[in-house]
Amino acid sequence: MAAEDEVTGWFAGRVPREWFTGAPQVRRDREEIWVVGTIADVDLGKDASADALAAARAGRIRQFREDTREARMRISEEGQRRFGRRVAWGVRCGATEQMFTHLALPVMTRLRLPEREILDTLIDAGVARNRAHALAWCVRLVERNQKEWLGELREAIAKVGQVRGSGPLN
Repeated sequence: MAAEDEVTGWFAGRVPREWFTGAPQVRRDREEIWVVGTIADVDLGKDASADALAAARAGRIRQFREDTREARMRISEEGQRRFGRRVAWGVRCGATEQMFTHLALPVMTRLRLPEREILDTLIDAGVARNRAHALAWCVRLVERNQKEWLGELREAIAKVGQVRGSGPLN
């Protein structure tokens, strides 16, 4: 498995410099790599409405997606061969972020009655369409409310990996 720095560095070097205002943000897991770049925001003046700004940003994102499609597909294929994962693209324009084709994978879990009741309550309240949607909602809620703790946990995991890598068997 490629190191995170290698994946990030490869995409930073492979993506054309003129696409984004800086290096793209690269995220990965076992199945997928996300490459998200920031494009120049629109300038409609200070009197522009929120609706006009949202429409302009959506248009700029769509234009970027159409203009770069062939090149992004080539880079995605190279990245998939090199790293063994699907590559998804996204763009940030001002406060708007849009992901292009990306995976939504099923995750198997076993839940006891009290946990299923929580999911069913979300369904009954109209918050979620089904148990899978309710579980995804719960994961997003944990991410939003425990972002700092999750960051600390990820840092600790990275430190464990560094210590393992410097061990006597390497």
